[in-house]
Amino acid sequence: MQRSTTLLRSLRSYATKVNSHVTPPPTGPVLYSTRVVVEGARNGKVKGESLDLGLTMSKALGGSGDKGKSNPEELFAAGYGACFQSAMNAAAISMGTKIPNESKLVSSVSLVGDMKKLDMGLSVKIEVEGIKGVEREQLQKIVDRAHEVCPYSRATRGNIPVEILIK
Repeated sequence: MQRSTTLLRSLRSYATKVNSHVTPPPTGPVLYSTRVVVEGARNGKVKGESLDLGLTMSKALGGSGDKGKSNPEELFAAGYGACFQSAMNAAAISMGTKIPNESKLVSSVSLVGDMKKLDMGLSVKIEVEGIKGVEREQLQKIVDRAHEVCPYSRATRGNIPVEILIK
């Protein structure tokens, strides 16, 4: 019994050290929740509250890359990009800056690794275009703050490489 208690303490201590860089999960009431049903994996379909989408394996992975269908990486890039841009807007407002509606960013998600060894992961690159009327230094502060508060950034922090650039 003593040995298992000591081992448990050691594991908790190790987990605390390893995960100390990860943002703790937020607490409070659920602001929004959604649910989707996925059938057929990468060549199937996704149905949700306001979503009915066909999936296709990208040509780069040996699939057909059917037009009008999506894939998990594209959906993740869209979700992260939209969420990050919303976080930029909120960060800008909190800093007394307004970002025009026509601001743009490009969100890229890459599937990396070795499929044969089942050793795969993701990497993300977000390229924020310069914003008319916002100085580069101020934009960098906004982007940095957005990366701190964006739920996708929090979820990926310490788990996958995320590169954020201002073009």
